Amino acid sequence: MNGEFNLLDEPWLPVRYIDGKVDHLGLLEAFRRSLQIKAIAETAPTSLVAEYRLLLAILHRALTRALPEGWKNRDRARWYDKGLPVEAVIDYLEHWRDRFWLFHPRHPFMQVAVLAEASETRDKLKPWTQIALGHAVGGAALVFDHSVDAKPIPISPASALSHLLGFLQFTPGGLVKVLRTADNSGPLADTAAVIPLGHSLAQTLALCLHGPNRDDLPAWERAPLTLSEISAAPSLATGPNDRYTRQSRAVLLQKDPDGCVRHLRFAAGQALEEDQNAPDPMVCYRMGSGRLVRLGFHEDRALWRDLPALVPNPASTSVPPAVMEYAATLHVERAAYDSTYQPVLVAGLACDPKKKAKLLRWRSESVALPLKLIEDPERAQYLRDLVERAETLFDECRSLVMDMLAETMPEPGHRETRSRAQDLFKTGPFPAVYFATAERALPEVLRLLAIDEYANANDHWCMALRRSALAAWNDTLTGLGRSVRTLRAEARVLQRFLGALAKHVPLQDTSTTVQEE
Repeated sequence: MNGEFNLLDEPWLPVRYIDGKVDHLGLLEAFRRSLQIKAIAETAPTSLVAEYRLLLAILHRALTRALPEGWKNRDRARWYDKGLPVEAVIDYLEHWRDRFWLFHPRHPFMQVAVLAEASETRDKLKPWTQIALGHAVGGAALVFDHSVDAKPIPISPASALSHLLGFLQFTPGGLVKVLRTADNSGPLADTAAVIPLGHSLAQTLALCLHGPNRDDLPAWERAPLTLSEISAAPSLATGPNDRYTRQSRAVLLQKDPDGCVRHLRFAAGQALEEDQNAPDPMVCYRMGSGRLVRLGFHEDRALWRDLPALVPNPASTSVPPAVMEYAATLHVERAAYDSTYQPVLVAGLACDPKKKAKLLRWRSESVALPLKLIEDPERAQYLRDLVERAETLFDECRSLVMDMLAETMPEPGHRETRSRAQDLFKTGPFPAVYFATAERALPEVLRLLAIDEYANANDHWCMALRRSALAAWNDTLTGLGRSVRTLRAEARVLQRFLGALAKHVPLQDTSTTVQEE
C-alpha cells in the first residue's frame, strides 16, 4: 500500500521568491517559506488559479482543525502582517500525509483509483494530453502542437499534476462517453477567475481566505469516489473547499517504469450543480444581454471594460467576486495602509460560445485597483461612470462609422449594404484603436481616483476618450483611402461625429480637429 511522489515533500509547485528567483517546492516548504515567496510561478493560467485554490483549501482545513471556534477578520489581518500559522498547516498536512500521494493504490491525490478495476476503463488508456487544456487530443489538433495520441511525449509527475489540477477546475462540459455520454463543466469553465494578490504568498492566501465552515471538506478528506458516485446526478458544492478540489472528471494517472507519465484512465467525474445562491468566491458577474453572466475572456473585449464588475455595486447590475470582499474587509480591519492599491490577478480560459467544448484561448492579466474603490460603493460609482462613458461614446461612434462605411458603397441605404458595413467595422481598426488608446490613460485615472481627485480624473478620461475616438476615426479613413467617394462619405458624417464627441467628452478647448489629431 505504499505510495509514490508525495506532494508534501516532492518539489512540484513552481514559486517565485521576492528576489525574483524561481524554484519548485513541496507543500511543506511552500507554507514554511510563504513570507519569502512572492507568488506561484505557474505559466499556464488554468493551473495557476487551480494551485492557488488548492493552497487555500489546505489552509482553510488546517485552520479549521487548529481553531475549533473559527477565526475573524482581525485574525486574517494579523496573518497578513505577521505570517500564516505555519505550524498548524504543517500539523494538518502531516496528519493527512497518506492522502497526498500522487500514485497510490487506494488514495491517489485528486484521482479515482477504481478506474484501474472498472471494466469500462481498466483496459482503455488515453494519452496524458486528455487533461492538458493547452495541447491537442483526438481530432482537435492545434497549430503548434505536433503530438499524437498513439505515441505521447513523456512528462514528469510534477507536470502531470499541474495539468490535472487546472483541468479539473476549467474543463468544459460536453461529451465524455465513459460512464456517461456527457458531463457538466468544471467549476471555472469559460471563466476569468479573480484573485487579489499580496506582497507575498502568505498575504495572498490571507486576502483570499474564506470564512469558517467545518462541513466543507476537500477531496482528500472524503472517501474515495466510487463508480456509482461518478455516475450519479450532479451535486451542489458544500462550500469553497469542495469547489476548489471538485473532481469534475475521473482521472487516474499511469506511472511508467521510467517514472514518467504517458497515459491515464479517464471517465466522467463528480459533476457539479451550480447554485445561484452560493456562487464561486473567485467568479464575478456582469450584465450581458439582459442578464448577469460570468466574467470571461473574449477576443474583442479588453479586461478593463469589465473593471466595474470587480467593485461593489448597490444597483446589482454586476456582482463582484467574494474574494474582493474578503480583501476589502481585511484592509478595513488593518486600518493602516501600506499601499493605496490592491493588485488583482484575473486568469482563466475562454470557450466557444456556441460549442462549449471547443477551447479558444487562455489569458492572465493583472490590474491594481485603488483600495477606496473596493471598500466604498459610492466611490466605486465613479469608476462605473467613467467606463460606462467609454462604452456609450463607442456605441454612438460605431453607428456613425458604419454610416460612413455604407456611404462608400453602392446603394448605401440597402439592408445588405448596412450588413457589409457592420462586418467591415468589426474587422476594421476602429474598435481596437479606440479601446487600446483609451486603456493607456487608465493607470493615471485610477491614480487620481485613489487620491480623491475625481474632477481631474473625469477631465483626464474625457481627453483620453476624445483622443481615442479621433485616432480610431483617422485610422479608419486611412484604410479607406482618399477617393472621391470616401471624401464625400466623410463629409456627410463628420459633423455628427464631432457632435458626439462634444456631447460625451466635452473639452474647454474645442479647436481640435480630426486632421490635427
